[in-house]
Amino acid sequence: MTILPPEPDLTALRVNLARLRGERGWTFDELADRSGLSRRTLIDLEHGHTTGSLTTWHALAHTFDVPLEHLLGTLCRNHTPPGEHGS
Repeated sequence: MTILPPEPDLTALRVNLARLRGERGWTFDELADRSGLSRRTLIDLEHGHTTGSLTTWHALAHTFDVPLEHLLGTLCRNHTPPGEHGS
């Protein structure tokens, strides 16, 4: 029997991105300049049109000066993250 992992919470991921950008008061253009990512990519990420690559999220983590886990950890918002199941 194959046990599939729970679905990632992609909405939480994009909401977290919007929150971090909003907390800093950055426009999409400012975030693009700071991250080296295109404005279109950032808009697509925040609006849920794409999930982005690991490289993209790595660049954003550095731009926001947060651990990568801070960004991607929200994918497990509605379920127990891997490795946190009790013995």
